[in-house]
Amino acid sequence: MKKLLTLLFSLIITTSAFAQAFFNTEFNKRKQYIILCDPTIQRIKTIQYLTDANLFDVKNKVRFVGVYFEDQKYDFEATKNYIEENKLDNFYLHEIKGELNTESVYRENDISDDLATVFKHSIGVIFFGGPDIQPELYGEENTLSVVTDPERHLYECSFMFHLLGGLQNTDFKAFLEQRPDYVVTGFCLGMQTMNVATGGTLIQDIPAERYDAFTPEETVGIGRTNLHRNYWHKIKDDSLFMFGNLHTINFTDHPFFGQAVKVSKRSTPRIYSSHHQAAEKIGKDLEVTALSPDGKIIEGLAHHKYKNVFAVQFHPEIPALYEDMYRRKFHPDDEAQSYKDIIGKQGLRFHEAYWRTISDAFKSVKKKKYKKAN
Repeated sequence: MKKLLTLLFSLIITTSAFAQAFFNTEFNKRKQYIILCDPTIQRIKTIQYLTDANLFDVKNKVRFVGVYFEDQKYDFEATKNYIEENKLDNFYLHEIKGELNTESVYRENDISDDLATVFKHSIGVIFFGGPDIQPELYGEENTLSVVTDPERHLYECSFMFHLLGGLQNTDFKAFLEQRPDYVVTGFCLGMQTMNVATGGTLIQDIPAERYDAFTPEETVGIGRTNLHRNYWHKIKDDSLFMFGNLHTINFTDHPFFGQAVKVSKRSTPRIYSSHHQAAEKIGKDLEVTALSPDGKIIEGLAHHKYKNVFAVQFHPEIPALYEDMYRRKFHPDDEAQSYKDIIGKQGLRFHEAYWRTISDAFKSVKKKKYKKAN
């Protein structure tokens, strides 16, 4: 009877800890875990789509753990309920708790031990898009940023710094020094976080700082190829307007896209972007892999030392790029089309190749061996 009560108590503790402390439970250490930052319901749905469509080719081989900070604005109880209601046995959640501020982000701090645990038991992490990072985290005053979730950035910048290190504290020993094949990748804000956490800075508003455009009317005058999100919806009312822009990118002489992604350096694939900020001064050990058509905006970064650390300013994770899901337009005079039609065959092949690269990176991580407890 005593053993039964102990077992029941253990089950209750494990179930209640599901949403907040996965890596503190008796989880299966023989599995491989990929970390998802900011694990909203939409993020979970996106990963479900990408794995089901075999774009992110790790299905049935890994588990996903959404790791978030306790003070983030999103209600992650909703994500917990979504996972449970849909019986998703390959998704889990882990909440990071502790005190963070701008002075403690780039050093050992209140969440360092928890981050080390997450790192120890995973093979890589994906940082997703989101709102503006507070400029205080890269040593500037806020002039053109709209910061809505500063706690998320405190956590994600600290996590990224622990992984890669940065110019802010060159004596800090980065986690990847222990496991250089660990995967760190990101999209949009994820790339900006990588740059800021390693000591780089951001352009706070592309139209204003790169083109002297301060109103929507001035901004659309820059030209479609130079816009990184759509400003027409601020000028005219049309429910078919897309909020981002589908524009081309150019590759630099860096070997990442040619050798890792295996696309021609001369190709100019069309991608989806939705941002008004961008990397400016480049962080420690990062190198530029892609640029906007006019060369003013950095579209891709890769790490000089760690082959599985790379990120892009655009959004390859959006399901609409791969399916005829709905029709949108950029300009009032455009004919509405699906994103898939707009990027065309070249764009589709590029995105599929990029996801193969991400998948191969995770597959290349050596499985860590764990000693059995005595």
